Amino acid sequence: MEQYRVTPKSKVDLSQYDTYYDGEISKKDGKKMLEEYGKTLRDLQELLFAERKQKVMVVLQGIDTSGKDSTIENVFSKVNPQGTKVVNFKVPTPIELAHDYLWRVHPHTPGKGEIVIFNRSHYEDVLVVRVHELMPKSVWEKRYDHMNAFEQLLADEGTTILKFFLHISKKEQAERFLARLDRPHKRWKFNPGDLDERKYWDDYIAAYEDMLSRTSTKYAPWYVIPSDRKWYRNMTIASVIVEKIKSLDMQFPAEVPDIDSYRETLVEMIEGNPE
Repeated sequence: MEQYRVTPKSKVDLSQYDTYYDGEISKKDGKKMLEEYGKTLRDLQELLFAERKQKVMVVLQGIDTSGKDSTIENVFSKVNPQGTKVVNFKVPTPIELAHDYLWRVHPHTPGKGEIVIFNRSHYEDVLVVRVHELMPKSVWEKRYDHMNAFEQLLADEGTTILKFFLHISKKEQAERFLARLDRPHKRWKFNPGDLDERKYWDDYIAAYEDMLSRTSTKYAPWYVIPSDRKWYRNMTIASVIVEKIKSLDMQFPAEVPDIDSYRETLVEMIEGNPE
């Protein structure tokens, strides 16, 4: 899966990334692989939660309809909610705007034993802010370095960071908007304002290219994931997360000393109280 990882300090041109790529595997095989990755991730998450030493932060970014919600639903469907949290970053509130832009992010980073998934993230402050000129370039231009330093801090304190850009084509986006209109139970997700945002497609692509180029680091890499095929997107992201968490070499905590004596005590309790 290293083919999707953005090399630090490289110049990203998203036109060179195929949004429809399927890894030359069938949809049937891809879904079967996702099922297996899901089971493995469930076991790894239990180990992560039990050990309580490691922290994992997953960042999902992408243009509207790229599938952030669907990715969370499919990739993390089997994990225990006790050790997993999803955070959505919407339009900042007045209180959040009264502080620096990272103020609202830091409290949601993972604690020991947790996986936290950011559905959108602090990167909105070099995307929407830039595209809609909410702040001058002299302000948002500095934020790439801020974000790298912020993630370096988290990594130094033991957080594993994986960032995924869900890359779809403009045609696929239009088809997904139409699908929302064609399905009554999905119409609630359609916002006419999304079509207005579509007019800024090229501006967003330029902003994403700079984001990927300037903030993919060894300690917090970006992965550009082909996302026109939903099943391949899910399988690929799951595979990257599983392989990374596997590499953490986690261990279950030591068992209670003289544990067999407790087993004997419990057996006696059960036999003495058959009901």
